Amino acid sequence: MPDTTRPQRGPARRVFHPITRPMTLTPEQVRRTRREVPDPGPDPSFTLLTDDDCARISARLLQGRQGPVWVFAYGSLIWNPGFPVGRIRKGVAHGWHRSFCLELTSWRGSPEVPGLMLALERGGSTTGLLMEVAPDRLTDGLTALLKRELLVHDFAGNVRWIKVRSEGEVLEALAFWAGPKGRMVVSGLPPETVAWRLAHACGHGGSGAEYLYSTVAKLDEYGLRDRNLWHLQHLVAQEIARWEEPGQGPDASPGFAAPRQGA
Repeated sequence: MPDTTRPQRGPARRVFHPITRPMTLTPEQVRRTRREVPDPGPDPSFTLLTDDDCARISARLLQGRQGPVWVFAYGSLIWNPGFPVGRIRKGVAHGWHRSFCLELTSWRGSPEVPGLMLALERGGSTTGLLMEVAPDRLTDGLTALLKRELLVHDFAGNVRWIKVRSEGEVLEALAFWAGPKGRMVVSGLPPETVAWRLAHACGHGGSGAEYLYSTVAKLDEYGLRDRNLWHLQHLVAQEIARWEEPGQGPDASPGFAAPRQGA
């Protein structure tokens, strides 16, 4: 779910959710990753979606469909949906897994230390939340979602319907950045590289560690755990703990080659 340039977004939410199972990564460590970074403004190479664009995309997505519109939330939508939500159910998307494979040079990253955001890639399964777009706010709810998650014409193809099992039935839900396409995609990064990026990357919208912490914590509230995210939060905590050592810190260079493309 990329946040490349968010001119119409308010400040990122910084809420530390209660944890039922102790994480290695702590709120204090997350606070250490935050820095004041100027907002670079919209990327001039992109064209922002208009309300008319969103109306056309919504019409295409809803053509021939009846009943509630569900959204499969697996990242920041879980803890900061940004659209009017009706019912919420836990669900499992088979055939997809979370992956920090979207590279950001703004919002939660910078050109010097690109950040990473979650998408869904093929294979495995992943737990998340089914969030209903409030039926009485369907039009403006979908517009808010499309502007938040797709933002620009270049990313307009990164929304699809996927099947999600929930409460003994299989539902179809909208998923953003499932099988992502575009120049932001950096698949195959090893966990150590991902953890270093999340610990060090920060933009005007917040830090990568903040994003990871909020996602893991909110999943935990619903009794859900992603073992890969759980492993990553441990690695990020270890990296931040090393900042007390000489030559380490949020602005230090990685001790390994952090590839920008698949490793």
